[in-house]
Amino acid sequence: MTERISDKGIVVGVDGSEASLAALRWALEQARTLGTRLVVVHAWEPAASGFAPYAPVAALPTAAEQRERAAELLATAVRDTFGPRVAPAVHAVLVEGPPVRVLLQQARGALLLALGRGSHPQRQLPGVGAVGRECLRHATVPVVTVPTPDRSEASLRAMGKSVRTGAA
Repeated sequence: MTERISDKGIVVGVDGSEASLAALRWALEQARTLGTRLVVVHAWEPAASGFAPYAPVAALPTAAEQRERAAELLATAVRDTFGPRVAPAVHAVLVEGPPVRVLLQQARGALLLALGRGSHPQRQLPGVGAVGRECLRHATVPVVTVPTPDRSEASLRAMGKSVRTGAA
């Protein structure tokens, strides 16, 4: 049976980072609130190009080993977020390919695409990485960037403090 595009609900990209896990938790709450499905996507690419040309062949992981690692990363993200029982409305999708292309394809027709964002090393600004910037630039659906928990909680506390004290 072919999945209808309108059935996608919310798509969230995960890469194992704390920011992507925060986006997954946020997307889960949104999907529950909206009563829609959640598609958890992890894109992976063969790492052969990341090794020096003189690296011994034995040092290079096989494509099957790399795929297995990618699948384990996705499974761990889902298990850590949902626990041992994953709701039927949650679908984990592992796709080989460049993350931007994979995420944009998976998000086509979805309600929105959720991505994590880290903090900028300077000035404590939210940092959107290269994948996030390209998704924001080319997505045909709304894109939400979710900050890491530490960043958002600290910002809310600071904001509340300045409101109470009248500081800017």
